[in-house]
Amino acid sequence: MIPFDFKRGYRFQLASRRPLWRRKRWVFPILGILVALGVFTVFERGASPTVSPPEKRVENGASPGPPEGSEGVIIEGKLEANRNFSQALTEKKIGQSWVQLIISELRPHLNFRKMRGGNFRFVGDKEGNLVKFTYEAGPTEIYEIVKGRQGYTASRLEVPLDTRLVKVVGEIRSSLFESMEEAGEEDALTFDFAEVLAWEVDFYKDVREGDRFKVIVEKLYKGEEFIRYGLIHAVEYQGEEKSVQGMRAGEGDYDESGISLKKAFLKAPLRFNRISSRFSRSRKHPILGGMRPHLGTDYAAPVGTPVWAVGDGTVVSCGWNEGYGKQVVLRHMNGYITYYSHLSRYGPGIRAGKAVKQKQIIGYVGSSGLSTGPHLDYRLARSGQFKNPLKETFPAGTPLDKSELEIYHRQKEEMLAWLQGDVPWQQKLASSKVGDPVVR
Repeated sequence: MIPFDFKRGYRFQLASRRPLWRRKRWVFPILGILVALGVFTVFERGASPTVSPPEKRVENGASPGPPEGSEGVIIEGKLEANRNFSQALTEKKIGQSWVQLIISELRPHLNFRKMRGGNFRFVGDKEGNLVKFTYEAGPTEIYEIVKGRQGYTASRLEVPLDTRLVKVVGEIRSSLFESMEEAGEEDALTFDFAEVLAWEVDFYKDVREGDRFKVIVEKLYKGEEFIRYGLIHAVEYQGEEKSVQGMRAGEGDYDESGISLKKAFLKAPLRFNRISSRFSRSRKHPILGGMRPHLGTDYAAPVGTPVWAVGDGTVVSCGWNEGYGKQVVLRHMNGYITYYSHLSRYGPGIRAGKAVKQKQIIGYVGSSGLSTGPHLDYRLARSGQFKNPLKETFPAGTPLDKSELEIYHRQKEEMLAWLQGDVPWQQKLASSKVGDPVVR
């Protein structure tokens, strides 16, 4: 007789041999759900890339696909001035791993705290991996990150520019700025032109309506887009007070005789604006009243306008001087002393005993002391006597060496012929690259 426990076990074994569908009818619905989920997952993986950035995008009207023509991703965007570069990239859905790589590669080339805006372009392959990134801060300031065999590398691109030699002619109607603008030129050329003649013409005092000017200057182009001015090769100013011509030779500018236009003293201590009060032995003081001598020249200019040393010298004093406010005093050769008063602040490193060079910034226009408004009170003394800086005759410049003079005279004749021609002209020079020493 079979024991009871064995019989139960026997019955259990027999029961376990029943078909699966009879024992577990709920298995088939579960299997169906799992199969459906597997098919959906495979479809999703085939429909989108797996590497950040995860999707193919079309930004600002760009067509998808890298330059090679294979399927990929192109993301373009604009960086506003003073905007966070990393945030601008992130807002265009560029993956954080690529943002970090881009920042890391460009850091040796860019100061991200002083970004002036620009345009960027991200090119990726069909999986979204970075192939090339371009950042254009300006027409001639372009940076590129490319993927190579050794990884990613960043560099600044060399942008070739066309150099054209152009003659600009104008006549003073109200100001040199407006006359240059009427001739189709920009303020930058006005400043460059005035700086060439800064030792010969005082553009506060000497400019009169009807004066004429000519300038032969390099203009740099990227295709047909004007980029900037280059060297000035020749200038001419015909004025009521004075007429002068100058030609470029080597690193300097010289007159018809080969004498340097650069002299020991500038005609003015800052870029021209307008004169509010001229030299006078007796004038009514605007604050203290009464007739008092004004032994200098007041140059009205906005607060913060840089003030130059008119010549090489040494700082005698730098500090507060009662009614003159913040003042810098310089000692120069041949017994000259110059005074710069009513400053808002001093130039970098300016202190008593400091040697300074001509055109070095020694301070900034302000209204400190007894002053009715922002201006520079500039004074000039020689051997203890104050002089009118607008009429003082300063030592002549240095002449060219005899070995250079013959070559200069040949070049001068050609330049003078160009200056004296009646019609504007243009000559195309050899192309240059950004960074070439062509800008004054």
